[in-house]
Amino acid sequence: MRVYAMIMHDIESQMEDGAIRGGQKLPSIRETAEHYACSKSTVIRAYAELEKRHLLYSVPQSGYYAVVKKPAYVQSADGTMLNFSAASPDPGLFPYLDFQHCLNKAIDMYRNDLFAYGTPQGLPSLLQVLSKHLAGSQVFAKPEQMVITSGVQQSLSILAGMPFPNGKRAVLLEQPTYHNMIQLLETLGIPALGIERTDAGIDLDRLEHLFRTGDVKLFYTIPRFHNPLGTSYSEDAKKTIAELAARYDVYVAEDDYLLDLVTDSKSDPIHAYASSHVIYLRSFSKIMFPGLRIGAAVLPPELLEPFSRYKRLADIDSSMLSQAALKIYFQSGMFERRKHKIVTTYGSRMERLRQALEMHNDLDDVRHPAGDSGVHTYLTLPDAISMPALLNRLERKHLALQDFSTNFLSGRSHPPMLKLSITRVEESEIDGGIRVIFEEIRRTLRNARL
Repeated sequence: MRVYAMIMHDIESQMEDGAIRGGQKLPSIRETAEHYACSKSTVIRAYAELEKRHLLYSVPQSGYYAVVKKPAYVQSADGTMLNFSAASPDPGLFPYLDFQHCLNKAIDMYRNDLFAYGTPQGLPSLLQVLSKHLAGSQVFAKPEQMVITSGVQQSLSILAGMPFPNGKRAVLLEQPTYHNMIQLLETLGIPALGIERTDAGIDLDRLEHLFRTGDVKLFYTIPRFHNPLGTSYSEDAKKTIAELAARYDVYVAEDDYLLDLVTDSKSDPIHAYASSHVIYLRSFSKIMFPGLRIGAAVLPPELLEPFSRYKRLADIDSSMLSQAALKIYFQSGMFERRKHKIVTTYGSRMERLRQALEMHNDLDDVRHPAGDSGVHTYLTLPDAISMPALLNRLERKHLALQDFSTNFLSGRSHPPMLKLSITRVEESEIDGGIRVIFEEIRRTLRNARL
């Protein structure tokens, strides 16, 4: 092995073992050269190669540092770790060349607008395109009712912190729910309430009680392809939620992050039933790529001004270059072609996962939901199982999985549950991965019962 390759191998091994942590400064080029008895140019080559792989980053006049986030696929001694825990889209499906073309064209078309501040509301031509696009999904909104944000996460942050016309303070969350929304509320100290959600939905009587008595300003919900459950509300449930929101003056933040995977023409968003009390949130991270950082919020008229004011104070405007490129991407027809590829790929993977679960789940006390799940589903395990022991066993088998501990409000009890996502697992790898998961579940259960 060449010396520069040896340096790379040693650093990667130390990162995987935890000896080098994210954000940690690496030894200087001189120190490393002395340690390996090689030239400085050899060390520079090794560090540069690791930087290309996004494992290191350099800071001028300071040195090299380990990247905080590990890559989705972790190299192990025996092969590649299968990642059933990732929610982010498959990099192999990112539209690199198409979007590069759109970026170049955007610079040519909007050169007088891109390098100055834009408007807090968003690029007017993109708002026009999105208004027509959303109408096809039963979200009827004029461009002036929409605000472009730096991803849906920014919308959630603004909505959590801004005052609402109803004068209420608390945010109601499904339990479980999107983990970053929980962290957001707990970090900002915003009162949060929970309502249980299962694959059967939520208790609508309980929802009405909380709307009536709970000082709830906002109900955050993921009605379709829930993260992390993967399940969807029935149309009757969505209509009832809309009716209760209007009756008790509670606003609903509808996170429709997997809108593009919806194939049922009879499935409508909550917004279609009560636009006066629904904030519709649209993301492009899962259908395009997370780094795009473009989302859209459709707002009731009374929320438009305060939301825009908070948005303006947060970042003045979202990336005009990204907005212009996305507008061209839609108008060129590239988006529809991309959507077809994503729906086909993820749909095929989910079907393979469903078949694998049916084949390998022969345990009476391990349950998985049936039906269409978008990109997520889950396993409910018996209380006797040790989740840390199971996750440790799976990691040793080169399988990355997570439990639901971050998807519940702090202090809220929940059964042992295991997330399953197909966005970062190839279709050909799914059956083998699920087989190993159930082998390890059986072993962990046997040990727990001894």
